Amino acid sequence: MLLLTTDRLVLRPWEPADRDRAYDIYSRWEVARWLGSTPRALADPAEADDLIARFRGRSSPDGRRGVWAAELRDTGVIAGTVILIPIPDGDGEVEVGWHFHPDSWGRGYATEAARAVLDHAALPEVHALTRPDNTPSQAVCRRLGMTPLGRTDRWYGTELEVFRLTR
Repeated sequence: MLLLTTDRLVLRPWEPADRDRAYDIYSRWEVARWLGSTPRALADPAEADDLIARFRGRSSPDGRRGVWAAELRDTGVIAGTVILIPIPDGDGEVEVGWHFHPDSWGRGYATEAARAVLDHAALPEVHALTRPDNTPSQAVCRRLGMTPLGRTDRWYGTELEVFRLTR
């Protein structure tokens, strides 16, 4: 299982004990509105158990792909999630992404976490997919050095802005 550290974060697998924080993050519409083809905030804390199980099931055996909790090193609080996963219905494309609690927005954690998993995985090409009006995530893409490719409805059944990073 992946365990990476940065100056401010520990990137680690989500654990069942993280249920309350997962619910706190994913029950918020301001987070959930950007996720999936039909966004939906968690409505019950028990749903966080299923979410964590899905996150844990997305990790590759070599630790290069997965969904990880981004924990603050100084407090142990989970700031959010960083992902590096194959794009569903893709042709082998890999997506980097992030979902952070509003109390952690604007602090550079998404950029720091994404850069760490990208450096660790060392893949030749990675995509980021954002909703067209998700300008904060698009700013993270630009800080990561990703190139905007325009809009597509190729993935997730909705129109998305596509960014690409090649190495």
